[in-house]
Amino acid sequence: MKATRRRVAILGAAATSVVAGVALLPNWSAGAAVVDDPKVDAKTKATFQRLADAVFTDRTDALVTGAQGDRSKPLTNGFSGDVKLSSGTARTEDAALSTLGERKDKLAKAGEKYSKAVTTVTLNATRVTGRTAKAAVTETTTLTYAQTRGNAPKSTGFQAKHELTFKADRQGNWQLTTIRDTDQGGLAVNTLSKPTPTVKATTADDTMPNAPRAATTRNPAAVPKTGTAYDYKAMAAYAEKYVYTYNKDYPDYNGHGAGGDCTNFVSQSLKAGGWKHVPGYVYDYTKWFGNADIQSDSFVGVNEWSWFAQNSKRTTPLANVYQLEVGDVLQMDFDRDGSKDHTMIVTAKSNGVPYVTYHSNNTLRRSVASLVASYPTAYYYAYRT
Repeated sequence: MKATRRRVAILGAAATSVVAGVALLPNWSAGAAVVDDPKVDAKTKATFQRLADAVFTDRTDALVTGAQGDRSKPLTNGFSGDVKLSSGTARTEDAALSTLGERKDKLAKAGEKYSKAVTTVTLNATRVTGRTAKAAVTETTTLTYAQTRGNAPKSTGFQAKHELTFKADRQGNWQLTTIRDTDQGGLAVNTLSKPTPTVKATTADDTMPNAPRAATTRNPAAVPKTGTAYDYKAMAAYAEKYVYTYNKDYPDYNGHGAGGDCTNFVSQSLKAGGWKHVPGYVYDYTKWFGNADIQSDSFVGVNEWSWFAQNSKRTTPLANVYQLEVGDVLQMDFDRDGSKDHTMIVTAKSNGVPYVTYHSNNTLRRSVASLVASYPTAYYYAYRT
């Protein structure tokens, strides 16, 4: 692979060598000074944040231009010690940018192009144990769609949570060694990790309603919405209002092993548009209800929602994902094992392309074309609400 130079190489002035665009750590001699466990002061935390911002900015820039950044522009940490990418992390990020450049080309073939990207990173918390620091950060990215027509969304965006691990070398300088996604979903457009399959339903058997898979070919026959029982604009408005700032009237199932918030979020949106509670036993998939105190499995579970939606006749299946309209629901089975993993709601449609909004990762108006291009082997299920 051709060597490239990127923005995020070194934050600080420690001596390094650069081979094939990768910052290598210095060779410490046996007699090199060893400092006490380094302190993580405000300046060091700020540099952690700046390094994370540079890493994720490079990732989203790769989706716009396909080009990698400039490693020749170091940032400095003042007098608090140096912060840099470890050699292993630098190689990993170079490979990630190359793969994201390939994803850019694949998205372009599907009609998905971006004209610019803006990424910011917030440092949420830092935990230090000896010579290891773990920083929890939130990445917020907005991608502007190129050459939009008519009422097509002008941009898409997402929030993603990460944990960064820094280790101090023998002279007390910090190196970024690991980047780990901490959201349950793993569906940010600039992430390369595999999406997280949902916890499989334990009550499934042959009697459960089985939704048919939807095709992903472009330009199918249109299936206009004719029902008037629900307020689909209200569903979309709710989803877009609470995509980044969660509604405190409901529990948050994102992270901490809770299984993800995607279906809980879609159920809230459907409720905002007129879906009524069907009270009963929480484990009964023929019931559906949710509030701050209690939620049925069908309100928060991917498969359980599908079973309720079909059994109750509140939805009908669509043969193709491009037939989805505002207020309709899209589900995915990442590993094609027959158990659905993710739930999204359509909040816009233009030029025959639906745009979905979802939690875990929190994502606003991502095109179905982008999903299909990014996850071509997944199974898709489309529901008319």
